[in-house]
Amino acid sequence: MITMKEIVREGHPSLRKRSEEVQLPPTAEEKKILKEMLEFLINSQDDEIAAKCNLRPGVGLAAPQLGINKRMMAVHFEDFDGKLYSYGLYNPKIVSHSVELVYLQAGEGCLSVDRPVEGFVPRPARITVKAVDMDGNEVKLRLRNYAAIVFQHEIDHLNGIMFYDHINKENPFTIPDNSKAIE
Repeated sequence: MITMKEIVREGHPSLRKRSEEVQLPPTAEEKKILKEMLEFLINSQDDEIAAKCNLRPGVGLAAPQLGINKRMMAVHFEDFDGKLYSYGLYNPKIVSHSVELVYLQAGEGCLSVDRPVEGFVPRPARITVKAVDMDGNEVKLRLRNYAAIVFQHEIDHLNGIMFYDHINKENPFTIPDNSKAIE
């Protein structure tokens, strides 16, 4: 079982490296890791398990956060309309995105960042992602608003980008042009 001990923190070199594509079909080890990544997220959102195992709640996890530079990510969350997104994905790629931007009013956080980072993180409001799921099926996901933000945060990890790289350095609370806040 993955715990907070396995999650690397800011400064670890894997967080700044571009990850390698997973050769498909994935190896047994890659399948095991991705399954455990998804299980971590589910466990982290269960108050009892999280308390017992000292887990910080998370909605997404990318392989580089475990020190593994492979293009694998997991998400488990409900959007603000109550729709559940629960995926383990290989080689996710954003194939299109909107010009309109969104940002979380409360800012973003990350399991690999142990400090509060203030500021708005502008991201495209709508994206289309193509990937291969845990069963080997090609999937095409059209995502918007909160779901789009979560997926972009994890895909950024696969490219060596941290969420705070998107924050305006001069004025972290500058409202980006052509954007709307997500509460």
